[in-house]
Amino acid sequence: MMSSYFSPNIGGLETHLDGVCNYLAGKGHKVFVITYQPLTTKGKGLKVERVGNMEIHRIQWFGYNWRHKLERYPALLFLYEFPGLFISSFLFLLRHKKEVDVIDAQGLIPAFMAKILAKIFNKRSVVSVHAIFSFERHPIVSKVVKWGLSSFDVIMPFAQKTKDELVAIGLPEEKMKLYTSWVDLNIFRPLAQDKCKQELNLGGEFVVSFVGRLIEKKGVNVLLEAASKVSPNITFAFVGDGPLAGRLNEQAKIQPNIAFLGKMPNKETPKCYNAADVFVIPSQYEEQFGVVVLEALACGTPIIAANRGGIPEVMDSSVGIFIEPTAENIAQVVNHFYQNREELDRLAANCRPYAEARYSRDNMLTIEKAYDGEL
Repeated sequence: MMSSYFSPNIGGLETHLDGVCNYLAGKGHKVFVITYQPLTTKGKGLKVERVGNMEIHRIQWFGYNWRHKLERYPALLFLYEFPGLFISSFLFLLRHKKEVDVIDAQGLIPAFMAKILAKIFNKRSVVSVHAIFSFERHPIVSKVVKWGLSSFDVIMPFAQKTKDELVAIGLPEEKMKLYTSWVDLNIFRPLAQDKCKQELNLGGEFVVSFVGRLIEKKGVNVLLEAASKVSPNITFAFVGDGPLAGRLNEQAKIQPNIAFLGKMPNKETPKCYNAADVFVIPSQYEEQFGVVVLEALACGTPIIAANRGGIPEVMDSSVGIFIEPTAENIAQVVNHFYQNREELDRLAANCRPYAEARYSRDNMLTIEKAYDGEL
């Protein structure tokens, strides 16, 4: 498995890959992961980490948070992320080619690496596509993506919107298998709210939570602005790491209804969802699926969600509300729920059953079949 981002880096992709790798290793598959040391969050993992059937190789690379600075320049981002991961993966396969049956590329840049390596080493190849591209605005990018993905045995888009885009640029639909993410329902489960609030030292009568990378496009600044427009009895709790961590830390010192809980291990985040009356995902871009939505629903927490990207594919109005993610809209809906708890309670009652019906580990069978050639 090749990915530019893996734990202890923080993000939805990283959480997803932790689950995938642990599942596969637990089923007896040998999993090799080639990745970078964290590029967008502070922290460092072992250079080589071996846990059961999983072996993770992390490459030291330069440029903290360069990804977010280079995202608007795809060619520069490619030149930044490609070399280290490609060279390391090539050298790894030279040593371990007999142990590897499938190359799994997580994302577009690793896909170009896997395209080359699968041909050199004659391996089955699978690519997971985690982005919404809006190809109509980027015709050159569409041609490059079509060329890059055309040779893969299986293409796995994580949203119907992504699949539709890939088919529209000419990639064969018969190669595609839409993948639905999953959440560990044993870890992410309803807990006593009062106890969770106490353990996290959260005050206020009503708690709004955010979990994710602390970057502008995730809507962190918008959420901070919304916090200044609501009742002072409403606390906004932020969990995560990233370049806006400093601003959040300072704001929490001067604004009583801001709580910054910092970086938190994934197994601890259920407390954050359960301490909250409502969870907000205020993404300012076309986010593909938002694994935090699945986690919040599994904990029984209703959602205020941006009407962007693939988010409307992973939830509906029975468990939350969609909005244009402005500070004014967020504040208006939060105040409404604060004043109308019975409406929020009706949504909360649907959340856990919704997650159980759609987001169990049974979804992992799709990935296993892609590896085994059953798709």
